Amino acid sequence: MADSSPERPVLRGAVPSPLTILSGEEQLVLDSVYAFADREIRPLVREMDEHAKIPRSLIDQLFALGVMGIEIPESLGGGGASFFHAVLAVEALSRVDPSIAVLVDVQNTLVVNALLRWGSDDVKSRYLPKLASTSVGAYALSEAGSGSDAFALASRASDRGDHWAIAGRKLWITNAVEADLFIVFANVNPETGYRGITAFLVEREFPGFAVGKKEDKLGIRASSTCELLFDECRVPSANVLGEVGKGYKVAIETLNEGRIGIGAQMVGLAQGALDHTLAYVKERKQFGKPIAEFQAVQHQLARAATELHAARLMVYNAARLRDQGRPFLAEAAMCKLFSSEVAERVTSLAVNLFGGYGFVKDYPVEKLYRDAKIGQIYEGTSNLQLQTIAKQLLG
Repeated sequence: MADSSPERPVLRGAVPSPLTILSGEEQLVLDSVYAFADREIRPLVREMDEHAKIPRSLIDQLFALGVMGIEIPESLGGGGASFFHAVLAVEALSRVDPSIAVLVDVQNTLVVNALLRWGSDDVKSRYLPKLASTSVGAYALSEAGSGSDAFALASRASDRGDHWAIAGRKLWITNAVEADLFIVFANVNPETGYRGITAFLVEREFPGFAVGKKEDKLGIRASSTCELLFDECRVPSANVLGEVGKGYKVAIETLNEGRIGIGAQMVGLAQGALDHTLAYVKERKQFGKPIAEFQAVQHQLARAATELHAARLMVYNAARLRDQGRPFLAEAAMCKLFSSEVAERVTSLAVNLFGGYGFVKDYPVEKLYRDAKIGQIYEGTSNLQLQTIAKQLLG
């Protein structure tokens, strides 16, 4: 792996927690997940990016580590921990590879989270033990004509008595290649608009379901993003998630929490880029001394570290509000908006300070720069976050 050679230094170790941001237990989670990522994921990053694929053996390691079912109760095979712990795991993984982090993020903040809140006891007992041990989940909301306008769904579900039949097509679905279980949103009564939207649990093997084209992406390339095809897909009636016609609530409330996870991904990504840069500027010499000794470089790094610290505090605050059952809609939008902008600025600075080396794939910051862009797009664009924040401000 290119970034492990002596002339291509990378800063190892944990991110110090200023004062009381994290408890000892929380810091241990952050450190232990990062240690795993540094040891097991870092050697695979370049290969996974080039081949746009996550090895199943690595996914199995993530299950063994316990990060795929962090909030699932221990009685169902999970970690029984908090949403905040899931956010910390996403941040730690993102320092090494945001592609792996988003696999874990979707699993926890979207799929598991939705089942915990909206699933019946039967649904929980059938699916949560699998999601804690072997099964990857995916969240299927977006369509060709339904991106920012998330509720303009063309997918339809028809009641056939003992089952539902789903017809339609989904786009931009993360984890589609790896997933065994999909939360799929379709409209059962288009005449009622968003009030007909219903969430369904679709297994990969259900008749009429297929994974379609895999996208060839700019960044987070190892993370699969595909279309899903539904040809009268047969879904048992017991696999409605929540209530019929209440899928819009499942979608809105789950995505609000998911945005905190994306904020954590962007913070971890930016920290990884800053790690590499801090090490490199001490090694790279110009005019007879390391470029770290130039005040202009120091000031740019200081600003990057300050913005990153602010973004981290915003993410942590939103996650803690969520765990305390307090309102967090504006805070989730703010942390996603700001952290994605910070990630783009910090990774751009990293490329600049690496100079020509920052523009080639032999060095890690080029990939992190590509990975950062998605933060301003998925799970709600930056413009939508601004609109959400404005609505909260204006009541």
